[in-house]
Amino acid sequence: MVAYGAEQRVRWPALRAGWRTQTFVHWAFPPEAVQALLPGELTVDVYEGAAWVGLTPFVMADVRPHGVPAAVPGLPTFAETNLRTYVRHRDGRDGLWFLSIEVACPLMLAARTIGAPYNPGTLDVSRDGNGVSYTGARWGGGASYRLVVRPGDPIRPAPRDVWLTSRWRAYTRRLGLLWETPVEHEPWPLADAAVEVLEETLTSAAGLPAPRSEPVVHFSPGVGHVRLGVSRPCVPGPRPS
Repeated sequence: MVAYGAEQRVRWPALRAGWRTQTFVHWAFPPEAVQALLPGELTVDVYEGAAWVGLTPFVMADVRPHGVPAAVPGLPTFAETNLRTYVRHRDGRDGLWFLSIEVACPLMLAARTIGAPYNPGTLDVSRDGNGVSYTGARWGGGASYRLVVRPGDPIRPAPRDVWLTSRWRAYTRRLGLLWETPVEHEPWPLADAAVEVLEETLTSAAGLPAPRSEPVVHFSPGVGHVRLGVSRPCVPGPRPS
């Protein structure tokens, strides 16, 4: 079972930040459709027999190295949107695999050195009354999205809500190596959300078929104490039998 709170302490983070105004839009897919997009060391994780892919736009706030307080003026704050799925390593540990990452801050492209699939673009997050709007388009054309949601009442997370939103490591692949990046933050405060507009080409650009079901949607005001650990190569584990 996925842990609601962080599975490990990240005592010496490479970066600290807040993840604010985050929406989770999840579709169920046939496991084989998602497995085809993963490296051999990873197996798609399933819930109720389905693989899940999440479109997760948010604001990356007050990005800073360890030891710099969030109150320092001028810290980078920018929009980011992830297209992600859920996986297990050969050693049995679960995590995230990013199919794409859209980002409004070119400095984050440095993470391509460990295989993080960052794409620079023009992104925006805004509020209008009770609605939250997210838009983004890659520089030079290509994939784009527009999402408008109306957050509802806070919820007590059920097991599926936790499974869809709580992961404590991300995997990437670069130069023949699988890399692991640990993360720690407080549990997500979640609310229901209704979709008013959803137009996107990120899933097709990633090589996925068109979603066949209505999405499961959550909204969160965010978490403020994100600690991203130093990425390190994974130790090879036994192949699944």
